[in-house]
Amino acid sequence: MSPISLRSIGQAGKNHSVAIVTSDARPLIDVVCAVIQKPDGEFLLAQRPTGKVYQGYWEFPGGKVEPGEGVAAATARELHEELGINVAESFPWLTRKFSYPHAHVRLHFRRVTRWQNVPRSRENQAFEWQRVENITVTPLLPANGPILEALALPTIYGITRAKELGEVEMLRRLEAALSNGLRLIQVREKDWAPEKIHAFANQAISLAGQFGAKILINSDLGLARELKADGIHLTARQLLSASEKPDAELCGASCHNVEELEKAEQLGLNFVVLGSVLATASHPGGPTLGWDRFAELAQNYSLPIFALGGLTEQHRETALRCGAHGVAMVRNAWRV
Repeated sequence: MSPISLRSIGQAGKNHSVAIVTSDARPLIDVVCAVIQKPDGEFLLAQRPTGKVYQGYWEFPGGKVEPGEGVAAATARELHEELGINVAESFPWLTRKFSYPHAHVRLHFRRVTRWQNVPRSRENQAFEWQRVENITVTPLLPANGPILEALALPTIYGITRAKELGEVEMLRRLEAALSNGLRLIQVREKDWAPEKIHAFANQAISLAGQFGAKILINSDLGLARELKADGIHLTARQLLSASEKPDAELCGASCHNVEELEKAEQLGLNFVVLGSVLATASHPGGPTLGWDRFAELAQNYSLPIFALGGLTEQHRETALRCGAHGVAMVRNAWRV
């Protein structure tokens, strides 16, 4: 599969857009949006039928949350009414506010990964299975651009540890992980001399390019630009001092608390990493969030969150249930 351009995906959601209101005093209307996704990544988009606002536009299936109804229950009800399917499993994902000329909405996106029955139209709407790298339907509702960008992000984020393993061994393990499907990597080698980081990052970028994977450079935007990396990962300190999002295709940041999460939203970053969730070998006895606090922080958040700290790939489902996009790993991304 060829590399996916997040900028082109974002543009897909902007095509045929309508006027967007930046401030809105109208009451919020809660709406559920279901990201019905097959194991191979295909997801379902539905076309708004004739007679509805924005008729003909494509969107994620869903509808309004009824008074006293929970988001998960509303998702299940709407999908049964619209598509005749019974939801067996869904996870909270992103929550975004959006102002259309006709309404001010809070969109609750849930990932639906298991369901019963074959989807069929029960409200005279068309629907199509799509792939994020090849959206074939148009026009899309303008609120969907950031959601498609988020869907393009892998659910595993590997963070290098060449200082501990050695450069040759780290590159060997990177190649093995890429062969096994890893597609998002952060080069993070603290306390190395600039020329050493430059040489290692250059090799990592070259290797990742062979697999269509994306490399982010930790904290050094100049190096990321020089090496034509796919993006930059900000430290928490850099995040809090930033006045605007760096000019990069991908920009993530490390977060530990509400203040940092809110700043990442204000800057419009592509994703954040939140931790430490569990105890780690690198910081024994250090403070941890635990899954309950992680879920509290992730609730109603607008950016994709990677859970970090003492995690393995086996923690991914737990992370998804708590509202994460996926998991970030240092040691456990490179086990052989």
